[in-house]
Amino acid sequence: MTSTARSAYHQMFAADGTVLLHPERPQARYRPLRAVSNFQKLMKDKEDTSLVFKIFESLPSSSFMDRVKALTLSERGAFLRQREPSLPEVLDDHAALRRTPKGSLAHAYCDFMETEGLSAAGLVAEFDRLGRPKYPDLVEWFVNRSRDTHDLFHVLTGYGRDALGEQCVLLFTHGQSPSQGHLLIGYAGAANIKKMARGSAAPVFGAVRQAHRTGKGAPQLMAQPIRALLARPLDEVRAELRIPQPTQYRECHRIWQAEGLDPYDLLASTKPSPDLVAA
Repeated sequence: MTSTARSAYHQMFAADGTVLLHPERPQARYRPLRAVSNFQKLMKDKEDTSLVFKIFESLPSSSFMDRVKALTLSERGAFLRQREPSLPEVLDDHAALRRTPKGSLAHAYCDFMETEGLSAAGLVAEFDRLGRPKYPDLVEWFVNRSRDTHDLFHVLTGYGRDALGEQCVLLFTHGQSPSQGHLLIGYAGAANIKKMARGSAAPVFGAVRQAHRTGKGAPQLMAQPIRALLARPLDEVRAELRIPQPTQYRECHRIWQAEGLDPYDLLASTKPSPDLVAA
């Protein structure tokens, strides 16, 4: 971003007076070697979500500020900021979400989060572990909303939290909000899965490419009124957002199970047996 463009963003404000880009917010630096290093660490510890955030920070998107401006300075953005200033409070109130009709996105979301032992506040805590300062600007709201809709992506797309499911969600997200971080983790992660399940007939790259296409073809989820979507039938929301069934992903799971591989623990599934090691 040029200094002229950055200066212009400092002069743009929402109707409530919130600046688009705070003057003290540091400019993102493009550091591909740091991104690769953190990706290698992520492959060894896939539960360390903070590494994902570090990768994204190291590969800033050139279109990021344009996307922030387009949403936050629009009438839709103003409505969402007023109606949904912070999503974790909404998403973690399962008692309220469970009061929606059976079959709603809210019920499916609660089922997913409770089964996986997750919370929106937990994802915020992982993000905060980085120790990054917060700024009173529109970028802060945009970044937080991007983070807080991640698990909704899992529910809407049907991709689980197994290794392949996470890569698919990341590439779906790239289709929605392009960044090289999504591409690196998504496709390099898929290559690593292919390596772990060497010899398997599962269409791993077919699955991630399908997810990428779906993300590109769907309206931007973070620009939707989340409260309203949660109350509606899951199938209806998927149809409106043009999110089809994840057929290639499910085919991978079917093939792996037929081959005796556990889709949720591919690394352990593909380790040689003690007898083979001894031989």
